[in-house]
Amino acid sequence: MPSDVEWQGSDLTIYSLMDSSRISTFCISILLIVYGSFRSLNMENEQKERDKEKEKEREKNPLDPSPLGNSNEQNVQTIDSTQAMFLPVGASVSLLIMFFFFDSMQTVFATCTALIATVAFAFLLLPMCQYLVRPCSDGTKMSFGCCGRFTSAEIISFALSFCLVCVWVMTGHWLLMDALGMGLCVAFIAFVRLPSLKVSTLLLTGLLIYDVFWVFFSSYIFNANVMVKVATRPADNPVGAMARRLHLGGIMKEAPKLSLPGKLVFPSTHNAGHFSMLGLGDIVMPGLLLCFVLRYDAYKRAQLISAEAGLPPPVSNFSKVTYFHCSLIGYFLGLLTATVSSEFFRAAQPALLYLVPFTLLPLLLMAYMKGDLRRMWSEPFIASGSLPSKLIGV
Repeated sequence: MPSDVEWQGSDLTIYSLMDSSRISTFCISILLIVYGSFRSLNMENEQKERDKEKEKEREKNPLDPSPLGNSNEQNVQTIDSTQAMFLPVGASVSLLIMFFFFDSMQTVFATCTALIATVAFAFLLLPMCQYLVRPCSDGTKMSFGCCGRFTSAEIISFALSFCLVCVWVMTGHWLLMDALGMGLCVAFIAFVRLPSLKVSTLLLTGLLIYDVFWVFFSSYIFNANVMVKVATRPADNPVGAMARRLHLGGIMKEAPKLSLPGKLVFPSTHNAGHFSMLGLGDIVMPGLLLCFVLRYDAYKRAQLISAEAGLPPPVSNFSKVTYFHCSLIGYFLGLLTATVSSEFFRAAQPALLYLVPFTLLPLLLMAYMKGDLRRMWSEPFIASGSLPSKLIGV
């Protein structure tokens, strides 16, 4: 949902579209989708490598009772058709709960958000921490009782994330809120997967209707724009609430209200008090589609370079264009259209109204022209197939 906290001026110009807040929104959202998609593909490749090693060990020791199978399914959630159809309904119920009961439950919302954001941002920091500790750590996991076993990199990333969340709670700074929102986006794209184009179409179409209804038509029923009000309403700080209950003074009692990281906000350097806002759902949901097509591109590339596949090499430049490139360009154009509409109508716009057609329709057309539509629609991946160990280039 692209919108502005404060509108200034009345003319739609190139200058307004080139505002620093707009450029930041474009760059960060695209980078999050690309990074989250490749992170998901890397996780899948690593899991397949581990499964191969287990299979080799099993062949050497047939009496080993350890199971093979897809152990990555324990951590990764794959959305099926039923979940795709009911997810917009569940999102609508959650939105109404936050709209009607926000005042009485805002401390609970803020606390739960802080906990989830801590884990998500730790996941975002994990590759950097793994790189830094690699020279002095062998990757041995340490036991923390019922909490599980963790490597030193995982412990460091969680500690850094926890510190950042604490600073955010005490200051409420928008930059820290954006950082936590970025972590949520990457974690969601990496750990939630769409199995087929059919499920992708069901999910994105339902969310498009959801977004349009709650942005454009909710005010006729509830006398307020439910989506905008929930997205922009600050929550009571849990630290401040606890300090007041315990009659504590000082900086804890003066903790500011928190704007929950369900969106990314970027201030303008040209206009004071001017912020661009983009909901995390407008990044995550199209990001799930791009993650799916990236995995399919990698799978198809593996088939083309495999001697057993027997497929001829591409004969045209069009055949070399990946679905990921097509969808990423569509996302950029959709976000640009949403931004222009937001400037033109001077009101919040349901970004999925533009993002879904610009990403999904070109993808369907391209799959039809390449002859992959039937396969991508229902069974895009062969159960015994494997993804390449090397990622495709972007």
